[in-house]
Amino acid sequence: MPAVAEPEAHSSASTSRGREIGPLETYAPYLRLLARMNLGNGLGGKLDASDIAQQALLVAHRERDQFKGRTEAEWLGWLRAILASTVAGNMRHFNTQGRDLARERSLEGALDQSNARLDAMAGLAADQSSPSERASKKEEAVLLATALAELSVDEQVAIELHHLQGMAVAEVAQRMGRTRAAVAGLLFRGLKRLRGILRPGTGGSTDSVDGSNQ
Repeated sequence: MPAVAEPEAHSSASTSRGREIGPLETYAPYLRLLARMNLGNGLGGKLDASDIAQQALLVAHRERDQFKGRTEAEWLGWLRAILASTVAGNMRHFNTQGRDLARERSLEGALDQSNARLDAMAGLAADQSSPSERASKKEEAVLLATALAELSVDEQVAIELHHLQGMAVAEVAQRMGRTRAAVAGLLFRGLKRLRGILRPGTGGSTDSVDGSNQ
């Protein structure tokens, strides 16, 4: 796939009331994670999640004046719709099919479900007492995706497969070519690091997470 141009470094979006949401590039980890969680549906590894996310960001940059929402949650929904359209467009390229609106709606639904799983995972990783405490400045899913990007590749893969895609530890071990004990260790250390990133100064407690689900 040819190189994809990057959106302007400081391009940002705002709500219909003028409240600044933030630079577009801050949402790149979020879109990459969603793409990784959903690209397996019909593309057979033909596309790279980073390329798909970058294409979606370019569209968002070009069409950001069309966003009429008032909250960051609405902004994320708008980005997910763009991502779904981007994935569907690439599927058409590889499958030589015309536009399928039903497929795009199905992809949007899958991305919405993935976003919900990210929110739930953020609650587990941050271990805060209320959603408002966890997301006072950013939506939980965005915070989690950004934090996950700071982990080692193996920790990311283990956490995504187990906690975000629901695979048992044994399945993750088979997928990664690791022992169950090794995967449990990756989950334990990865979640500890996530908590340290999401809750600076707490030491990354893992009291409620053992990564040992069968």
